[in-house]
Amino acid sequence: MSLVLTDIADGVATLTLNNPEERNTMTQPMVEQIIAAMDRFEADENVGAVVVTGTPPAFCAGANLGNLAEATGESLGVIYEGFLRIARSPLPTLAAVNGAAVGAGMNLALGCDVRIMSDRAKLDTRFLQLGIHPGGGHTWMFRRIAGPQAAMAAVIFGQVLDGAEAARVGLAYKSVPADDLLEVAHEFAAKAAMAPRQLSIEAKQTILDMADVDNHPEAVARELRPQLWSTKQPWFAERLAVLQAKISRR
Repeated sequence: MSLVLTDIADGVATLTLNNPEERNTMTQPMVEQIIAAMDRFEADENVGAVVVTGTPPAFCAGANLGNLAEATGESLGVIYEGFLRIARSPLPTLAAVNGAAVGAGMNLALGCDVRIMSDRAKLDTRFLQLGIHPGGGHTWMFRRIAGPQAAMAAVIFGQVLDGAEAARVGLAYKSVPADDLLEVAHEFAAKAAMAPRQLSIEAKQTILDMADVDNHPEAVARELRPQLWSTKQPWFAERLAVLQAKISRR
């Protein structure tokens, strides 16, 4: 049985963790398949966005606890690569969180650019409750996305966030009915895939770089190079011509 299922439609690649009997916990074999899938997606010029989800009932219940009990820095690094590989992708990434996302599974969701959650899903750091310190950049990602108070509430105070609560604190973009999740996620990702692929990649990198920009003039300067580059691309001329034709027909 493949531990990772893949599908491509409408320019959207879907990566589904597929070990439901173990609630999609991350193991080295699963991580290897995640890496291989992402390599294929990024090499395919027809892929413009990636959706990450899990075979029900869980999104990803974290690292295999047996592996954690015997962890070393090297073995943890192997598991981390499951979500870090997706977090490093230049393509737009969206987590369709369909069930429990726990520990490293929550890191997988946090490593995506956008999170859409089922109203039945849960985000649960659970590190301290298991007697283990957070890892994999969990606190850094959490704090950057939702701020220090939300990170403290979940990590230190053990608050578990459902879809609505995650959306309220800014950890998820929205919460939707469970039966609609994959359709909503696919439609959402397809809008990213409709843009020229390299343009989306450039714009994503600009947004990431803005974390280190603290004034407007510097932000203007940072955007200037890629904006000028985009105006010289053939897709800009094509899309501008279509727009002008529409305007002239009014």
